[in-house]
Amino acid sequence: MPKLYSSAEVIFFCGVMIDRGWVTVAEREGAILGFLARKEEEVCSLYLASGAYGQGAGKRLLDAAKAAAPRLVLNTFAANTMAQRFYLREGFAEVARGDGSGNEEGLPDITYEWRAVQEAAA
Repeated sequence: MPKLYSSAEVIFFCGVMIDRGWVTVAEREGAILGFLARKEEEVCSLYLASGAYGQGAGKRLLDAAKAAAPRLVLNTFAANTMAQRFYLREGFAEVARGDGSGNEEGLPDITYEWRAVQEAAA
């Protein structure tokens, strides 16, 4: 991925997301495993520490977001096949593809959507 922002800009934006209450953190025994930032129905960011893959932290973060909203949308880059498999496994469906003209990185991306299962009225 191209580097678009300085470290200071990234830290500042993370602070903004935290201040706005968008961030949920996954931790184990005091170690940060990852975080999810959600603005209403949009999952803005989901990142895991390099050693945290396959430990359930991403699923727990998504489950918390699902419990807070009846619908979620997110984007991932088309080259990120590991994320694509994860989102599909977690019940997301592909709803659109972009050629990169709609994101700052200029990279092809995929939009995914998840909806809570609606129970039939009794």
